[in-house]
Amino acid sequence: MRARDLAYETVSALDANRGRSALTILGIVIGISAVIAMTALVGGVRQMIVSELGLNQARLVYLAAWVDRTITLDDLHNLEEQMPQYECLTATSYASAEVKNETKSFNGNVQGVLPSYFTVMGSELAEGSFFTEDDEEGGNLVAVVDQATIKQLYGNPDERVVGRSIQLDNVSYHIVGVLDASTQSMGGNGTVYLPFSTCAARLTGDWSVYDMSGLAAEDANMDTIVESTRRTLVRYFNIPEDEAEDSTYIVTMKSIIDDLNQTLALFQLLMTSVSSISLLVGGIGIMNMMLTNVTERIREIGLRKALGARSSDITKQFLLESVCLCLVGGVIGIVLGYGASFTLSGIAEGFVSAAADSSAQFVPVIDVQSVAMATGICVLIGVVFGYYPARRAAKLDPIEALHYQ
Repeated sequence: MRARDLAYETVSALDANRGRSALTILGIVIGISAVIAMTALVGGVRQMIVSELGLNQARLVYLAAWVDRTITLDDLHNLEEQMPQYECLTATSYASAEVKNETKSFNGNVQGVLPSYFTVMGSELAEGSFFTEDDEEGGNLVAVVDQATIKQLYGNPDERVVGRSIQLDNVSYHIVGVLDASTQSMGGNGTVYLPFSTCAARLTGDWSVYDMSGLAAEDANMDTIVESTRRTLVRYFNIPEDEAEDSTYIVTMKSIIDDLNQTLALFQLLMTSVSSISLLVGGIGIMNMMLTNVTERIREIGLRKALGARSSDITKQFLLESVCLCLVGGVIGIVLGYGASFTLSGIAEGFVSAAADSSAQFVPVIDVQSVAMATGICVLIGVVFGYYPARRAAKLDPIEALHYQ
C-alpha cells in the first residue's frame, strides 16, 4: 500500500468516528498540556529566582570569619592583597532607620556598602548612578535606593526620584541612583544603600565589617576557591586548624546555583511523573478505541486481505491511526499547555508580589526540548498502545473475517 493511500485511509477512518476520536484523545491532551505547563512553570521559577536573588553572578563568593575581635576595613584590604584569586572584596554593614520624604515614612533597612559592592553583586541601575570612592572617603550624604523603597514613599515604583532627597532618622540624603528591579533584594519594605563610612558615622557608630563578599577573578577555579580562601582566613586570623570549619564560612554562588538546579530538576521530575499518569490513562483509552475499531471493522479487514492486502499493510494502517490520534492530541495539548503556563504564571506572580512585596516578573520558560519531548511521548504512546490492536487486526483470518456478523 502506498503511503498516500495509507494516509487517506487513516484520515477517512478517524473522520468516520469523530466523536469517539475526540473523546479518546482527551486524555492525551490533558497529559501533554500538564507536562508542558509544569515544565514551563518550573523553568519560570528558576529564572525568577535567578533574577531576584542575583544568582547569575557565578563568580560571587560569600565569606566570613568568626573570631574574638572586630573585623575592620583594614582587614578587608589586607585579605584582598593576600588573595589574588579575587578580583575584589567588599564589605557590608547593616542598620535600620525611619525612611521618609515630605509626605510618607516607613521603617526601612539600611546597608552601608563600599562602592565595589555593586560590582561584586552585579547590580544594575534603573536610573542614576552608584556612589563613588570619593563619596565613601568623604562620608557624603548620598544614597542608592531600590524600587520597593520608592513604592513605599511615592506609591509608584517607577517614580523618577534621582536628584530628590530622603531622610533617614531626620538626616537628609541625596538620591543618586535607583536599583533595577531585576537585581534588587526580594521582599522587605525596601532597602537604602549608603556609603559604608556614612552609615557608620551617621547611623550606627560602628565601623565593623559584618559581611564580606568577593568577586572571583575570571580565571579562578571555582571548585577550589573555597579551600584556598579558608586557608587564607585561618592564617590571617590565627584560627586553630581544628576550628577552621566552625570558625569560617565560605560559599560560592556557583554551588548555590548547582543546588538550586538540582532541587528544581527533582521537583520537575516529580511534577512530570504525576502529569504522566494522565498520559497513561490516555494511552489505555487509545488501545481501547483501536480494539473497538478492529472489532467493528472485521469484515472490512477480511475484504482487504482477500483483495491482496498484506498483514503488514493492515498493521501499518491501524498503527498509523493510533499514532495520528496521539499526535493530534499532542498538538492540542502543547497549545493548551502553553496557554495554561502563562495563565498559571500570572496567578503565581500575583501571589509572589503580594506575599513578598516584590515586583518579580514570573515568565514561563518554554523551550524546544519540551516540544520535542512532548512530540516524542505522543509518538511513543501511539506505537506502544496501538501495536497490539494493529497486530490483532493483521492476524485475522480473511475467510473468518468475511463471515463475521
